[in-house]
Order: sequence, then C-alpha cells, then structure tokens
Amino acid sequence: MQATGLSISTKILTVFCLLLVWNMGLNTPVAIAQDTLSTNPTDSLTIDSVQVTTSDAIKSKVRYSAEDSMKFDIVNEKVFLYGNANVKYEDIELSASFIKIDWTTREVLATFTVDSAGNDVGLPVFREGTDQFTARVMRYNVDTKQGKISQVNTQQGEGYIHGETIKKIDEKNYFINKGHYTTCDLPDPHFSIASNKLKIIQDKKVVTGPAYLVIADVPTPFAVPFGYFPTRKGRSNGILFPTFGESGRLGFFLKDAGYYFGVSDYVDIALTADIYTLGSWAAKMYSNYAVRYKYSGNLNVSYSKIIDGERDLPTSTVLTDYFIRWNHRQDPKSNPTSILSANVNIGSSDYYSNNISAPSNYLTNTFQSSIAWTKYWPSKPYTLSMSATHSQNTITKDINMSIPNINFSVNRFYPLQKKEQIGKQKWFEKVGISYQTNVLNSISTKDTLLFKEGASDQFRFGVSHSIPISTSLKVLKHFTLSPSFNYNENWYVQSINKQYNEQTNSVEVDTINGFKAARYFNVAASLNTRIYGMMQMEKGKIAAIRHVMTPSISIGYRPDFSDPPFNGYKEVQIDSLGTTTKYSIFETGIFGGPPLGKSSVIGFNLDNNIEMKVRSENDTATTFKKIKIFESLNGGISYNVAADSLNWSNINLNARTVLLDKINLDYSGSFDLYVLDTLGRRIDKFELKENNKLARLVASTFAVGYRLAGKSAKKEEEKPALNQQKQLSRYMDMNIPFNLTINYNLVYSKPGLLEAAVNQTINVFGDVSLTPNWKVTFNTGYDFTIKDLSYTSIGIYRDLHCWEMRFNWVPFGFQKNYNFQINVKSSILQDLKMTKKNDIYDN
Repeated sequence: MQATGLSISTKILTVFCLLLVWNMGLNTPVAIAQDTLSTNPTDSLTIDSVQVTTSDAIKSKVRYSAEDSMKFDIVNEKVFLYGNANVKYEDIELSASFIKIDWTTREVLATFTVDSAGNDVGLPVFREGTDQFTARVMRYNVDTKQGKISQVNTQQGEGYIHGETIKKIDEKNYFINKGHYTTCDLPDPHFSIASNKLKIIQDKKVVTGPAYLVIADVPTPFAVPFGYFPTRKGRSNGILFPTFGESGRLGFFLKDAGYYFGVSDYVDIALTADIYTLGSWAAKMYSNYAVRYKYSGNLNVSYSKIIDGERDLPTSTVLTDYFIRWNHRQDPKSNPTSILSANVNIGSSDYYSNNISAPSNYLTNTFQSSIAWTKYWPSKPYTLSMSATHSQNTITKDINMSIPNINFSVNRFYPLQKKEQIGKQKWFEKVGISYQTNVLNSISTKDTLLFKEGASDQFRFGVSHSIPISTSLKVLKHFTLSPSFNYNENWYVQSINKQYNEQTNSVEVDTINGFKAARYFNVAASLNTRIYGMMQMEKGKIAAIRHVMTPSISIGYRPDFSDPPFNGYKEVQIDSLGTTTKYSIFETGIFGGPPLGKSSVIGFNLDNNIEMKVRSENDTATTFKKIKIFESLNGGISYNVAADSLNWSNINLNARTVLLDKINLDYSGSFDLYVLDTLGRRIDKFELKENNKLARLVASTFAVGYRLAGKSAKKEEEKPALNQQKQLSRYMDMNIPFNLTINYNLVYSKPGLLEAAVNQTINVFGDVSLTPNWKVTFNTGYDFTIKDLSYTSIGIYRDLHCWEMRFNWVPFGFQKNYNFQINVKSSILQDLKMTKKNDIYDN
C-alpha cells in the first residue's frame, strides 16, 4: 500500500511526529520518511521504525520505534507506543515500556509495565548528553517545556539523586521533592543525605534545604541546615573542610582547614592549616601544574610550630620544622636536546619525626635533591649539564650542597681513524679520546648553620679537567689488551701554606689567594679473556653444568707527585724536635691534590658465573630449565711493587645469586693478609706464617632478601560506576591475595684489636587480602644488637563499596599512635567521615 492512500493515518502520524520534534525543542516543519505501514484487527498500526527529518536545513534525524505496536486514538487525539518504545534525536533519547502522547493537553507520558510475574519492566529512561534520568513515571508538557517525574534516579557528576518527584522548570533547573543525594551507585544506596527539598542546576551544583544523614535506610541525628554539592565539570574553587578533635598535649584542633583554588587549566593550589588551642600550628601549600606535551610537576611546602606542654612552663618545648618537596618533569617530546628536571627534598632534620608521616618517610634518614638542565647537540659529541644538588643526613645533621655544578663532556672519538675504512682497522685507529670538565662550588656544614652569617665563606670552588685516552686490541686471538692513559688537572683560586710556630709549638695554616693548578696522571693496562667449561650428564635430573670464568690482570703506574718537578707538595716542621712531613698545598681544595707516593700496582681478578640446566619431563616432550648457581663469584687482590712494605692489598670477595627465583643472596668480604701489632697497626708479617691462617677477616656483609606474592585474581566484568568507585581506593590492590617481603642483614667489622662489631637486623613487610574486601598491611623488624623491635606499624583496610575503613597503628616507639577512619570514597563527599586518633603528643 502506498503512503499517499492513507490520508487520515498520515495526518495523525504527521501530528505525532510534529509533537516529538517540538518536544526536542525544534519548531521547523517536518516530513515523514516513507515506511511500510500495516493495520491490524484492533485498529492500531504496527511499526518497526519511523524516521523523521526536518525539511529546512536538515541538521539531524528523529528516530523512534516500538517493538510491539503503535496505536492512534483519532477521536481523543492520542498516540500510544507499546513494548520497548524508544525516541532519539541528536544526543536526546527517551525509552520506556509504554509512551503516550496526548495532543489535546500537549503532554507526553512515559511509564513502565508489569509482567506476568509481577515485576516492573521497562522503567522510563531519559538521556541527554552525559545526563540520565530513570523513573517510574515521566510527564512532559511540550508547550510550557516543563515536566514532572515520579520516583526518579539520576546521576549528577560523581553523585546520584533519588527522589519521590522531580519537576523540570526549564532546560537547566530541576526541583526534587523528598530527595536523597549519594555517591553510592546501587539502586538501594548504602547511605544518602536526605532532604525534603533539592534543586539541581544542571552541570553546576545540587543545593538542598535542611538535610540529614541516612545510613542503611536508617535516619541519623547528623544534620546540616543546608547542603551544597558541586557538579560542574572542570576546575572550580572551594573550601576544604577540616578534621576536628582533641590532643592531650596540644589541645583541641582543626586540621587541614583551607581553600582550594582552581587557578587555570594548567595549575591548582591548595592552602591548608592546622590550629591547636594551646598554641601549636602548621601551614601547608600543595600545588600541581601541567602543560600537555611540555612539562608537569608538583610543589609541596610545609611549616609547623609545635608547642609541647603549657607555653609558660619550663618543661614546655617549641619544635619548629619545615619541609619543601618539588618535582618537575619535562616531556622529552617538547625539546629532546634541552631537558630540565627537578627532584627537591629539603627541610629540617626532625620534620618527619615531629610530625606524623608515612613509614617510608619516617624511616628515611637521608634527603637528596637535584635540579638539573642538560643540553645535547644533535650529530655532535658534546653534552653540557648544569645542576644544583643537595644531600642531608637527618641523624648526623650534616648537609652538603653544590651550587652550581657544571659539567661539559666530549664523548669518545677516534682522531686517527680513517674517514673511509678499507680493510681491517689498524690498532692505532682504535685509540679513543674523551674529555670532561667539572665546575663545582659546594659547602659541607650542619643544617642549623646553613643560613647563618658567614656560611658563604665555607663554600669551596674548583674546576677539574680529565682526559682519558684508551684503546683495545686482540692478543694471541683469545686475549684482549686494553692500555690507557689518564691526565687530570684541577684549577683552584686558593691554596694553603703551613708554617711551624715555635712559641705555640703548633702548625699554622695560611690561605693564599691566587690561581694554582694541580696536575697528575697515571698509565694502566689490563689483559683479560673468557674461559668456558661445560659438563653434560645424560641421565638424572641435571642435564648440564656451565661454568664461565673471566680472569683479568691489570698493571697501573703513578709517579710520586710530591717530588720537586711537580710542585704540588711542600715540607713543614711539626714539632720542636725538627720532625718534618710533606703536605699538599691543595689538600683543602674541593677535588683535593695529586696523590702522594709512587704506585706501581699489579692486580688480579677472577669472576665466575655458574649455571645449571635441569630436565623437566612431561607427557609430550622433555623441557629444560636454567637455574643460576652463582650469578657472580668474584675475587681480587693486588700487589704494589713500589711500596717498601705491606705490598699486598686486602683480598676482596663478592658473591651474588638467586635461589628458586625468589631468594636473593649477597655477600661481600674483605680479608687482610697481614697481622696486627700490640697497638693494632698492620705490620709486615703474614697471618699465614704467624697464625697459620691465610688471612684475617676485616669486614663482611651478608644479605638475604625474599619476596613472595600471590597471583592476581582474575578481574571480572564490572559496571563503569563500580570501577570508578574502586579506583578511589587508590593504592589498595585487592586483587593480589598476599605480598610478603623479608630482608635479613648481617654486618661484621673488626679493623683493629677492638672487639668485633656485629649488627644483625631483619625486616618484614607486606599485606594480606583476607577476603575480597579486607586487607591487612604490616611493617616490622628486629634488631639483634639492641634486642628490640624496630619501627612497627599495622594497617587494616575494609572496602565498604561506597565507603572505606582504615585503621593504622604504630604500637610502640617514638611515633606511637593510632588512627581510625571511616569515610566516603568519592571526592565530592570526602569530608563525610568519622576519625578517631591518638598521636605522638597524646602518649
């Protein structure tokens, strides 16, 4: 049947399509796409899909469908869509089990149906962009463009809104009666903030009247006069609400109160403060910045003043601490030839001990910082770097800073090499030369004296130059000979002069201003090869054992730079008897002076690698597995021909291997061939001759590391909202059942006659997932020397779907404390939490 033969039905269908277009906010005439229509005995039209387009400047198409049928009531001017009814226009979509359009009242009604089992089927869903409403009943007036929705469920930003009725005032504003706001994505949420009146300003905020907290459908007495929940996407400013409580020694407090500034698309700043009623306070600043494809970073600055005890009492102590942390990363794609990076960690030594922090921070006793700029020249061997470095020891309070540290280097090049190589290279064509210069200005002092008056006079300045020349060539086919020559020159603007003062019987040191250069060099050569051994076994579990030995012999020569031709040393009287000694005029220089004494050293070193191949029988074939017996077993010793006594050096042994792919073993030891006299000094007598043993153990270390982790559980398909909730748990990976790391360290030292010093420590840390929602973390250790446990902490984490619970406990020690907290995961309601704590100032 042709469409032109259905005059009445076509007229009604045109009215219906026009009504839908008006509902989408369009006022242009419409035309009907040609579709096949058929009538049924109930005088209704069954339609699979109808497509409607605007006739003027067509921008998009209107599509609607119904799986069951479409019915037209011509007398009452109504249209009915049955069975999975759906209407689409651009980014707007309405779907429901039943949709009715009343042309007389200009209303569109969408609702659900009930199946034979009594279940609700086809709840109305309205989608527009990223917004979505789900309800039981929806009404909309195409003239006033206002609507009313019953028992609604919609998502706004990270939150979800449930309401008894919702009224649409215009395109952006909605009013909800008896509503609930929550960040739980379940149809029956675990918690919500309930209010009789809510207003939604789309893509901006949700505002409520007087509201109260509901947990598991049970109202609680926790109420607020109003609620404000931002839903705007992108940057925004806002108040950071504090945590309040009481400290036994610091008083009542407000912690982390402040304001967040979304400055721009590239940077944000958060300013927070801690305030205690007994006078203590702290200020903090956090900032993140990023420019895509260029750079990113963050800056954290903290300053605290802790007054422990009553301020006016003599037992009161004032602890002032600060800490600055800055990280800057440059995207290599922005400028591959010029790179700027920064990793700054600087502050007072007691900051982490006086302020509660993570175990990794508390256990760290050194802070290091570096700000570096590096310049490369494409197709050139040059590299220039400039940096400022800082190193700080929180135990000894020592601090070392270098400002600036400039390094210019020329990569190795071959000046005698031909531009066009023909045939085999000659030995002299392999001679390579490189160059490096270092400009250094540094200071070593205590952290409390760094910014005191006169600290700048302690800076030491110098320039060092190094020119290594080396080559390598094959000898007797299987040996590699590597001769080298190293020249060094250090420039200083100051030197020293020592004089003996007869009146005070002491040596006085004078600083001489003026340019001086310290020059020294050495020559060396090494000869090495590699020897392979293999033992194969036809039967048994072991298939083969492979042994690789790498022996090497080295020779090095250095003249005595205290001899007159080099002018690097002077003699000075040191006592009234006329005893003299040599000293370097550059001994206070940052790079030191030339080495003292002639050296002619012959060294021997042997490195071993031993592996075993094991058979593994199965039903189809025999496979082999490689097992490392020793990754490295290394021993070395040297002999100084130029020394008049004590020619042999210590024997140094190092061993490293991995057992069962899980246990790391490391050993190092130093053995002295010579005996000690009654004063603990080495004398030219051998242990083998005097005590019938090869050598005397001077120092050794032994370390065992073991890590065991369960296999990650297979992740199941999850809803996007649930994935988002789990991401908010951040560092808690609930998919790994357990993770255990054990480290054991043994350090032995006996350099003289004193009793040997033996230190043993064992550290254990890891986590266990008791269930998919419970995780326990732990960190502890034992010091066998002091016979006491080291820093110990226990943590318990519980995933409560939209909530999470954390309990962290340090049971003893200086930082003895506990912290219990239950909070909502979502950042929108991050201040909805309960905290109970006892810190180091409450013990």
